[in-house]
Amino acid sequence: MVMVPYNFTEFIDDLTYQVKNKIIPMSRINEAVQRILRVKFTMGLFENPLADLSLTSQLGSQEHRELAREAVRKSLVLLKNGESADEPLLPLPKKAPKILVAGSHADNLGYQCGGWTITWQGLGGNDLTSGTTIVNAIKNTVDPATQVVFNQNPDVNFVKSNKFSYAIVVVGETPYAETFGDSLNLTIPEPGPSTITNVCTSVKCVVVIISGRPVVIQPYLANIDALVAAWLPGTEGQGVADVLFGDYEFTGKLARTWFKTVDQLPMNVGDQHYDPLFPFGFGLTTKRTKN
Repeated sequence: MVMVPYNFTEFIDDLTYQVKNKIIPMSRINEAVQRILRVKFTMGLFENPLADLSLTSQLGSQEHRELAREAVRKSLVLLKNGESADEPLLPLPKKAPKILVAGSHADNLGYQCGGWTITWQGLGGNDLTSGTTIVNAIKNTVDPATQVVFNQNPDVNFVKSNKFSYAIVVVGETPYAETFGDSLNLTIPEPGPSTITNVCTSVKCVVVIISGRPVVIQPYLANIDALVAAWLPGTEGQGVADVLFGDYEFTGKLARTWFKTVDQLPMNVGDQHYDPLFPFGFGLTTKRTKN
């Protein structure tokens, strides 16, 4: 199946030319068509070619959102939790005088959703769809007396002078799909790294990474007290707060190896020099709390 979005007339002309000039045999075209027709026959599309619209009113229902929120909770992977098991940072206390929420992805539904979300490449901002951003989820979860200060990219002086109990930093990749996401360095774009450094060198912090894949995090790991891989959690950011504050346990495990440096790639379980930052299947757990 060919998915050329814009220059499809050029593709058709080029393919027709190559078939007519016997560069591509007709048998190859027939093979491709047969595969597609086989799937359509199996799906019953020739008997019922139009979608059943009877359930469209249920799309985006509260029941659907609760299921999506559960999926977020179960897919988050806790990669680091304190310097030792005896002194974990998570779950975070809901009752605290003042906490900081920082990062380019803390108040951005589009970034939470990534690419292939209503639009092909996805969008930044909060106008793409409806849902709960992570900062709003945090505000919904903490004690009413806790002051939540949101500063997207604070400097060191701001962090140190405000006497925060702890900080939550949410950073990561911007949306992409297909080749637009190709990367040779797999780094988090600025100001993500700067935010991590400014905040986590000044106060106890948990960093939540929003990304479609493992990214470079080793250079900052020593300054980070707790680290969460949240992948692309989508619209239901409340699922992130559910586990950060101990209403639910962290249970997720890495579905692929997390590298130290891109020079190690490709790297897979069983390789002779398998030396990951976090191995395939890794994931710390927490206990539910009442706070």
